[in-house]
Amino acid sequence: MRLCDLFACVSVSGSSPIPDADIRRIEYDSRRAGEGCLFVCLVGARSDGHKYADQAYRQGCRAFLVCRDVNLPPDAVVIRVEDTRQTLAVISAEFYGRPADRLHIIGITGTKGKTTTALMVAAILNRMGKKCAYIGSNGVTIGDTHLETVNTTPESRELHMYFDQMLRAGMEYAVLEVSSQALAHSRVYGIPFEVGVFTNLSPDHISDVEHPNFEHYAASKARLFSEYGVRYAIYNADDAMWPDMLGETDARRISFGMGKADLVARDIENYREDTTLGVRFDCVTAEGSTPVSVLSPGHFSVHNALAAMAVASVYGVSVKDSADALKTAPVQGRFEIAGHLPGRTFVIDYAHNGLSLRSALSVLREYRPVRLICVFGSVGGKSQNRRAELASAAGELSDYCIITSDNPDFESPMAIIHEIGEHLHPDCPRAEIEDREVAVRTAVRMSRPGDIVLFAGKGHETYQLIGGRKVPFCERVILEEECAAMLAEEKSKK
Repeated sequence: MRLCDLFACVSVSGSSPIPDADIRRIEYDSRRAGEGCLFVCLVGARSDGHKYADQAYRQGCRAFLVCRDVNLPPDAVVIRVEDTRQTLAVISAEFYGRPADRLHIIGITGTKGKTTTALMVAAILNRMGKKCAYIGSNGVTIGDTHLETVNTTPESRELHMYFDQMLRAGMEYAVLEVSSQALAHSRVYGIPFEVGVFTNLSPDHISDVEHPNFEHYAASKARLFSEYGVRYAIYNADDAMWPDMLGETDARRISFGMGKADLVARDIENYREDTTLGVRFDCVTAEGSTPVSVLSPGHFSVHNALAAMAVASVYGVSVKDSADALKTAPVQGRFEIAGHLPGRTFVIDYAHNGLSLRSALSVLREYRPVRLICVFGSVGGKSQNRRAELASAAGELSDYCIITSDNPDFESPMAIIHEIGEHLHPDCPRAEIEDREVAVRTAVRMSRPGDIVLFAGKGHETYQLIGGRKVPFCERVILEEECAAMLAEEKSKK
């Protein structure tokens, strides 16, 4: 694409004239920059792309997008704008032919439930023949193609690249998890969201590199409804923050919840059948009552299902058809039931901090297990407070703890494990196992009929981050292998 065409709709100032040069790639990582590339200097919490402009130049790059002065040779084309992140979003859309304009785009924001709700939406729409792709914590799914991502919501260049791939694959709909960081840092800037969904809000992602306080976090989330022209605003009427989230939006409002709402859950009950567990309820709307059953436990699963059904209703899908789709729609890595041993239930979940682990264990307690076993660890580079909170939740709510590795990266796995162990009550039954695969197999082997085993922290991830390297690791596969081995052993004894 011609550089001058790429910037036709961008306000630039203090820059060199934009030449009629051919641009084959847009890059913001200097390690990938080279000939025929436009290098975009992004300013982040820990790094500043302007510092790496000279490296990109040495690698053959001659076009640069900046928001502050850079010292480059005179043959470099330097285009200066006020905000390189917003401009990256605009030119990325242009580079790929504005693919988002030809998709029905659904954005889901909130502290919890984004992944589950988004995947439920995709499951319902695809079941009804409405081709829907997904972008979020579980990666990118376009038909049968699955791609890994780094962030819950990728950078704007990647988003528009994925939208282009979706169109080429025949997709009509795209459901996105929209993180507070994506909204605060313009990753989704300019995307025409047709539907915006608010799940819930509680303090999270508050630190010196994310949001300075809860107010900033909440305001970032609310931008989805105030700045993106959503036509339908779907919200959790049970969450006290919904008026702040929706603000003065003139979108059509559709509420869900367990009190007064457009989609109401009544007669909620947990169920457990052999190796599975979930929740049943009646969804009551103006049209009547429909029984719903989902393969995920807890009241938050009810909220997620209601939100997904509300989204589907925008596109003409009845509550009954949505309920039929949800009966057999597991969510990978989010309270996912995996493996099979008679009478035992194995749950894989992404819970990786004290709040989410406490919530997960509290929900599983409601199913009255003979024993609740928790396999967990803590990510390397995190604070002692997080490890104390994890230990507190596991120690109070589980009957047996297996402390193991969870993406230790450059920290000593055993040092992390010992640190967690120090915060457990001395009388808390436990095992400390450095190798997470051994920990998983140990938990399966020690389980007995009536037990529930929670494998917390890894969820959908298919790797372990160790010493800066992603080492292949799939908890589900290991779990299923060990269950199969035990069943084979039992069969051979008969």
